[in-house]
Amino acid sequence: MFSITVRDHVMIAHSFRGEVFGPAQRLHGATFVVDAKFNRTDLDSDNIVVDIGLATQELGAVLAEFNYRNLDEVPAFTGVNTSTEFLAKVIADRLADRVHAGALGEGARGLSAISVTLHESHVAWASYERPL
Repeated sequence: MFSITVRDHVMIAHSFRGEVFGPAQRLHGATFVVDAKFNRTDLDSDNIVVDIGLATQELGAVLAEFNYRNLDEVPAFTGVNTSTEFLAKVIADRLADRVHAGALGEGARGLSAISVTLHESHVAWASYERPL
């Protein structure tokens, strides 16, 4: 399996519902370092996994939808605990939509999976991997 990973970051605010979240039930900020990993079994005709520039650009575009936003105010997230795990899935799904729409080029249609990891800190992170 071949892969490439591109990295960006996003700054958000949000709060959680539920005793399990303790003080994070109050509004707080988070800065996530975001890694998007693109996998494929065989390299494309140019001997690459996917165009790194396009992958970086599309990750940035997905993250721009959330950057400097209070996720509690985003209609799509009303009543949802926007946990790190949940956000990893949202970002992976939106990247997959962009792959299917051709935004990462025709060669990206050969991708087999996308994995997104959100690093909360140097000691904690969460990931979501999905097939394409």
